[in-house]
Amino acid sequence: MSRLVLTTELLNQLRAELLASPLETCAILYGRVAIQNGRIARIIVREYQRLGDYDYQSRTTLSAQIRPDVVAAAAKKARQSGATLIFAHSHPFPLNQFSETDDVGEKILGEFLSCRMPGTLHATLLVTPEVTIARVLGGDKTLKVLGVGPQLVWGGEVEGGNSHQVYDRQVRAFGEAGQRRLRAMRVGIVGLGGTGSIVLEQLAHLGVGDFMLIDADVVERTNLNRLVGATEADISKPKVEVAAALAKRINSKVHAETIRDSVLLARVAEKLVDIDFLFACTDSHGSRAVLNQLAYQYLIPTIDMGVIIVAPDAKIQQIAGRAQMLAPGLGCLICGNLLNPEKVRVDLLTDFERAAEHYINGTNEPAPAVISLNANMASMAVTMFLSAAIGIPSRPRYINYDGITGKVRPAEVSRHPKCIDCSIPRGLARANEWPLRARMSAPPVTAVPSSIHLDESHATSL
Repeated sequence: MSRLVLTTELLNQLRAELLASPLETCAILYGRVAIQNGRIARIIVREYQRLGDYDYQSRTTLSAQIRPDVVAAAAKKARQSGATLIFAHSHPFPLNQFSETDDVGEKILGEFLSCRMPGTLHATLLVTPEVTIARVLGGDKTLKVLGVGPQLVWGGEVEGGNSHQVYDRQVRAFGEAGQRRLRAMRVGIVGLGGTGSIVLEQLAHLGVGDFMLIDADVVERTNLNRLVGATEADISKPKVEVAAALAKRINSKVHAETIRDSVLLARVAEKLVDIDFLFACTDSHGSRAVLNQLAYQYLIPTIDMGVIIVAPDAKIQQIAGRAQMLAPGLGCLICGNLLNPEKVRVDLLTDFERAAEHYINGTNEPAPAVISLNANMASMAVTMFLSAAIGIPSRPRYINYDGITGKVRPAEVSRHPKCIDCSIPRGLARANEWPLRARMSAPPVTAVPSSIHLDESHATSL
């Protein structure tokens, strides 16, 4: 399903302000549309405009109408900045659906905007005391509303029947609503190696119903000591195909989109705008830099993780692991000084640029890896995901693990107020305003095509 996303802080603030009055209250939001495969993947909201009493043409407990000149000014601002408009209003009473009055008003508003911003998509958002729902302006195409932060806020409960008996013990832990959310989520995993394959296995067992799997590599014999789901028969097969087969063996109803390519390429990284949650299980500074930017710029909640074993001459000196959530309100990899700028630069060089820089070594020495250590961090990362996505009581959003002392220590990253990726003055919620720091093998898709649809089964031309 297509998504309308905004920071958890902004969503909570918007709800509080719209529901503060017994009269129907409105606001105008400005967002950016991200398109993948000819459909809306997400609308990213960066800011909203409060309305004063003078901005309404009429206003009661049951309806509100914004003055045409206010709408015209908002349309001009959106047109000049390349934004799309989202018109928000409240039902200060528990009617958790758009009303007939809303339908009539949207039709008039749509006709007005078609003259001011022809061919541009707009949306509406409804806030009630119980839910926050959204749809394309003037239509019945639903948008899933999600507040992104250390704790995700869902606009409403996921519809669907009771869960299969296989999830009975989980439902006893976090309820039917939590299980339905897992089933409805689309989770991306970048890197299907030692940690990524374990994360996938656990998520499939938990009942996550939809995956996007990205990895450019094939299975090698030296992977078999830690690659869950792989056997000798899988050597030379793409890791994403082996991973998808593993998920299918666990749950035959799982949908898994496989992309055998590098996330260092912009055209590959941009596909991740069509997911709800991301696990970054990569092993390069360049890929982490791309995913760090993507997480904050497109409001994609992400958990970055890794394990390191320092063992010169086969004598272990250090075992360490890290799992860190990247989301608005949390410091990013740049704030934590976890990215080496020179390594990022080298990773993002094209083949032509690499050939020109003769001093760059072609390969790195293979790093030690043990499945039990990978599994420790994968499990901590998945538990962090369950806390952020469905609210199980686990507080840490950054965990350091010392395998020698056995200590697991929660940590925090101080946010830099002007960080290029995670601060509101810079990259946060910028969407396609700023290009990704990735290899531009082809022009990125940033414009809204003339014909788009919300999902594969419901097409609409706008």
